[in-house]
Amino acid sequence: MVGEHTMKEIMTPREAAEYLSVHVRTIYRLAKNGEIPGRKVGGSWRFKKTALDEWLSGGGESHTSCS
Repeated sequence: MVGEHTMKEIMTPREAAEYLSVHVRTIYRLAKNGEIPGRKVGGSWRFKKTALDEWLSGGGESHTSCS
């Protein structure tokens, strides 16, 4: 079980926005433009914390999927 203070590995746009200290609309815009790593799951965006960390450090590319 994940502790209450531990960030989840898979985040919603709202959680990703909070994690990155940006507005949720910024997350949607970046995801839609393929500028941030994320995937659409059942019509909703999801983001892996590790992918966001790599993206922030400049080591990861943004991979998006509109499934």
